[in-house]
Amino acid sequence: MRRLFKAVVVTIGALGVAVFSLIAVYSRIDPPFTALMAWRIPAGHGIHHRPVPLDEISPALVHAVLTSEDNRFCRHRGIDWREVEIVIDAAEQIGRPPRGASTITMQTARNLFLWPRRSYVRKALEVPIALLIELVWTKRRIVEVYLNIVEWGPGIYGAEMAARHHFGRPPARLATREAALLAAALPAPLERAAGRPGPVTRRAAALIEQRMARTKGLFDCVG
Repeated sequence: MRRLFKAVVVTIGALGVAVFSLIAVYSRIDPPFTALMAWRIPAGHGIHHRPVPLDEISPALVHAVLTSEDNRFCRHRGIDWREVEIVIDAAEQIGRPPRGASTITMQTARNLFLWPRRSYVRKALEVPIALLIELVWTKRRIVEVYLNIVEWGPGIYGAEMAARHHFGRPPARLATREAALLAAALPAPLERAAGRPGPVTRRAAALIEQRMARTKGLFDCVG
């Protein structure tokens, strides 16, 4: 048991060093591959992924995604504890397990290093990785990496490939409506097609557009 415990500790330590090293590298270099991409390979959709600088992504997409996924992004340091409290209180009232309450930073950590299936183990790992990312990267870099690795359809990763696949144009030329449709697809990217939206996706996009009008100036930390 003592040897097993030591082996587990060494393994966890080695994985921690590896993750921290990659976080440091990715502060300057775009991730060429992610854990989510590896997880999806057996599905046979391929990997369509080409990172681009944040300056080549429409500000409308940045605004739409932050409004939809994490409108307190500039106010927290990786974990939105206020949102966590709200989610837990709501879960206690309805008697169900809490929903995600994941920030953009936590989603970045999950996409880069973890697996897509929900579990308490995954959530426990997301938290320290997200805190490390916030410690090493700027807010602007977090958004840049997130928008370049997030899944937007079967085999479609990042804003560049998503904009071209769904709308036939580079991400810099996305209109507000198109940006809102892409943001609306994020909760279920394998079921919702931004370029061919169903009623649920259209309603979600319309709601995001309305909220965008009320969140101007909240994301100045991105630049």
